[in-house]
Amino acid sequence: MKLKTSMVFKAIRIFFGIFMILVYLGMAYLLYINFFEWTTEPWLTGRYVFAAILALYGIYRCYRQIKGIDYYRLRDLEERNS
Repeated sequence: MKLKTSMVFKAIRIFFGIFMILVYLGMAYLLYINFFEWTTEPWLTGRYVFAAILALYGIYRCYRQIKGIDYYRLRDLEERNS
């Protein structure tokens, strides 16, 4: 039963990680193409800066997802229990 619960937990974490990557990259794209129509001067520069930050963080999250870096806590917990 314990193995089944940890597998479900891993699946939820993987799904949530992929979902958040899509959210970050999607918001970066929407800001870049000016989907929200922010045309006043303070928003013009900030829009590009925020889009770049979201895109870089989305790429970083993707790297962590592929490498499995986010799951160190699960591995530590499994090592302690065995």
